Amino acid sequence: MSLMVPTAKKMQKPSAVNLMAAGQHDQISEAAYFHAEHRGFKGGDPVADWLAAEAEINAAHKKS
Repeated sequence: MSLMVPTAKKMQKPSAVNLMAAGQHDQISEAAYFHAEHRGFKGGDPVADWLAAEAEINAAHKKS
């Protein structure tokens, strides 16, 4: 009985879209952190912080 071992896919160069998305994710993460920091990390909702930060970053990207 032989085992089938899946082969690894060739590594692809990251596309500009993937790099932008990764950078945008970092920006949103940082902005969400600042939302929580602003309220002293008390109460609040991490998801709401993330969504507010995402809206801000997306609006900033649309302006540029």
